[in-house]
Amino acid sequence: MADIVNLRQARKQKARDDKEQAASQNRALHGRTKAEKERDRLIAEKSERFVAGHHREKPSRPNDQ
Repeated sequence: MADIVNLRQARKQKARDDKEQAASQNRALHGRTKAEKERDRLIAEKSERFVAGHHREKPSRPNDQ
């Protein structure tokens, strides 16, 4: 004999599973924690300061008067 299945509960469980799968895909695509974003921003700023600190200044010309 077959098991009795409550269709309302089965429908709700399927909806939960679909929602969890969509959330998992979104986490994989867009999921970065605030700490990861902050770390990447700090690394980019540090490298930008490093490069800017090694630029040579152009020699200034005396005014031709």
